[in-house]
Amino acid sequence: MTLREFEYIIAVGDTLSFSRAAELCHVSQPTLSSQVKKIEGSLGVTIFERSNRRVHITAVGADIIASARRILREVAVMRETATTAQEPLAGRFNLGAFPTLASYLFPQVLPKIRKTLPDLSLVLREEKTDVLIEELRQGTLDAAFIALPVDDPALIAAKLFDDDFYLAVPADHTLARHKSVPTDVLREHRLLLLEEGHCLRDQALDICHIVGSGGQTDYRATSLETLRQMVKIGSGITLMPKLAIEPSDDTIVYLPFQGRPPHRTIGLVWRKTSKRTAIYEAIIDMF
Repeated sequence: MTLREFEYIIAVGDTLSFSRAAELCHVSQPTLSSQVKKIEGSLGVTIFERSNRRVHITAVGADIIASARRILREVAVMRETATTAQEPLAGRFNLGAFPTLASYLFPQVLPKIRKTLPDLSLVLREEKTDVLIEELRQGTLDAAFIALPVDDPALIAAKLFDDDFYLAVPADHTLARHKSVPTDVLREHRLLLLEEGHCLRDQALDICHIVGSGGQTDYRATSLETLRQMVKIGSGITLMPKLAIEPSDDTIVYLPFQGRPPHRTIGLVWRKTSKRTAIYEAIIDMF
């Protein structure tokens, strides 16, 4: 068996489709199918049950796919170790961030990374936090900017900064004339939230729970920019992280909270087994 054949069975396992797996692996479907049959014949087991309409992973097939993933991860670590030994601050580097952070942090930090690490070939990835964590585990990401804490024994997290939340209200809102507001004000007003799956939504709901507010449920935005537009037209108010504030926009007023403001803590996260420590340390030093 070859590493390429392992990639084939993983692709079929991920897509549950031989045609889509072939596209992902850039081979013809007959080629991929024959190679999968070859692996099954070599092992003497059925990895996939096939029908005209669907592909099903057998119990033993799930174990074999999991083993194939582990093997490919170990090979990736081996290659990374060799590359790092030769050029510790060079090579391809896959860096991720979640959507409510990526659009605002990447433009700030990328020029610094390029200046400090000019030989590093950056590949950026924007995804929700749970996807980023899984890709870190699988080895398809080298590091990611994630809201802490991250509770995973396979990963290391280093705090970078706290990003305070502000209350975003329309310029003609009754609160707009205030210089700051208490968090209790969230009990009295309609709060717009992101859709489920965004860590910023979870953070906002945590804040709402602390102050005894519910948050609006009949509208859920897909992005911070959508939330911003909804605030502009007077559909409600929302929590906006400082990093995403646009001070030149006079249609929205961003109010700081009184006392210790609610915030999200942003960190750099990577695998414990990674050998690219010099790069992680260089990025951390930029904050």
